Amino acid sequence: MAEVDESLPATSSTYPARPIEVTTMALLTADDVLNKKFQATKFREGYDQDEVDDFLDEVVNTLRDLQGENEDLKTKLAAAERRIAELSRAGAQQAVAAPVQPPKPEPVPEPVVQAPAPVAAAPSPVHSSEPESATGMLQLAQKLHDDYVRSGQEESERLIGEAKTQANRIVREAEETSQRTLGQLEQERSLLERKIDELRVFERDYRTRLKSYLENLLGDLDNRGNALPPRSSAAQPVGEGHNL
Repeated sequence: MAEVDESLPATSSTYPARPIEVTTMALLTADDVLNKKFQATKFREGYDQDEVDDFLDEVVNTLRDLQGENEDLKTKLAAAERRIAELSRAGAQQAVAAPVQPPKPEPVPEPVVQAPAPVAAAPSPVHSSEPESATGMLQLAQKLHDDYVRSGQEESERLIGEAKTQANRIVREAEETSQRTLGQLEQERSLLERKIDELRVFERDYRTRLKSYLENLLGDLDNRGNALPPRSSAAQPVGEGHNL
């Protein structure tokens, strides 16, 4: 395996590998979604609808960024796979072409009984291991690709599920708050109507008592006027009796 690792840089010098750059950005996390606090309104209970919409837009943008990053990684991984395939084909061609040109044995005056020792066949194990190494790299790249895709899908599904749960909870709380507020308003209206009825009854009773009081007062005045003695017609001034 050490000889295989030494042969790889010589091949990569002919086919320079493209550097894979992964850009990182500040994305939303599960804690950001769970710990998000909405500002309560001053004149009514519940959350500010605009603030909730902005937060959901931020979640959607984050999911889109994750999807774009996932597509970028897929593209870079496909390029790496093509590069590995090229190296694998080049290694296979070298392994096949190596035994074709064995060195010619020098002529000897007398045949010597010796086992033929092909010199060029020795490096063949090294070359044959190059396809295996390339295959291993391809399998590793495929595994990394599958892991990236699976983790990206799981993260996307988790964020979408949490966003839906959060949205459903906010809607449910808003509906409960609305129903509770309407119930309180109904109770207050019933209380005001009852007070208005009580005031009307009080006004009617007060008018009745005031009318009775005034009628009794007028009756007393009439009775007092009738009880006064009548003025006598015989009463005359003193000067009138001395007229001659």
